[in-house]
Amino acid sequence: MKTSDFYYDLPKELIAQTPVEPRDSSRLMVLGRNNGKIEHKHFYDIIDYLNPGDLLVANDSRVLPARIYGIKDETGAKVEFLLLKQISGNRWETLCKPGKKARAGAKFTFGNGIMSCKVAEVKDDGNRIVDFDTDENFFTALDKIGQMPLPPYITEELKDKERYQTVYSHELGSAAAPTAGLHFTNELIEKIKAKGVNFAYVTLHVGLGTFRPVKVDDVTKHKMHSEHYEIPKETSDLINQTKKNGGRVIAVGTTSCRTLESVASFYGEIKPCDGFTDIFIYPGYEFKVLDGLITNFHLPESTLIMLVSAFAGYGNIMNAYKTAVEEKYRFFSFGDAMFIS
Repeated sequence: MKTSDFYYDLPKELIAQTPVEPRDSSRLMVLGRNNGKIEHKHFYDIIDYLNPGDLLVANDSRVLPARIYGIKDETGAKVEFLLLKQISGNRWETLCKPGKKARAGAKFTFGNGIMSCKVAEVKDDGNRIVDFDTDENFFTALDKIGQMPLPPYITEELKDKERYQTVYSHELGSAAAPTAGLHFTNELIEKIKAKGVNFAYVTLHVGLGTFRPVKVDDVTKHKMHSEHYEIPKETSDLINQTKKNGGRVIAVGTTSCRTLESVASFYGEIKPCDGFTDIFIYPGYEFKVLDGLITNFHLPESTLIMLVSAFAGYGNIMNAYKTAVEEKYRFFSFGDAMFIS
């Protein structure tokens, strides 16, 4: 398949700039995986489509406030640092803008002295290896001075940092939110559990590569970024028990989907484990675990629209996206949701 096969025309005004309140009042498109049937609901109606004995598997990764602004000690120049990956302790790989002001040896101060850093190395790809220093816990300091690394298509300022976190986020480490989970409220989760539907959690730390465009014409030639995942024993037991009892395993988001399918592909089963995955799911892939998927509406020609096309069928997805545009659904991270079953 060609990358251009996954293009659709999206009016700019349909890209959601702010989250809706309350979280579960966003719209929900329900898409039949086998028949392509479409229903228009709200996210709080998801409970009507879940059955006792089903299992929802969500990603509990928490987004780092990874965008920080430093003042260069020598000149007072302002430089933006975006934390990409923790190498060890307070040493991080970062993106810097403007890069010319962050040469090896340059020193910066953040938050009126809450944190400082020195650029240790400039890598061949332009990323910087940076050593940070603070009198308090690094992540405590980061929470004080950092801003959420919102996707480039969101241009409005986020007033409440917690709105780019799921209500169940726990494991700090993502550069972007697992956005399908943003629609859940604690109250809705309790109602779902009361119906006899189980909740379980995996962790996949979302990298900025999730926004990397597919630059090759042939989909199969695209190389995915690698991300760290973990499946705890409690979750693997629940998944296997659900399957044994004839219930459905429903992934909340593409990150949960990629975690489950990666482990099933690696080991031939779901078991407690952790590691790194660069699995790329596109039409033709045979799903080993998933029976349902809750997801948002994704960018044209992205790996994520390819994944949902693999699950729901290419024709069904492209028709659903065409319908979503016509019905003026809100798209991307702060946008509306889709339930594929």
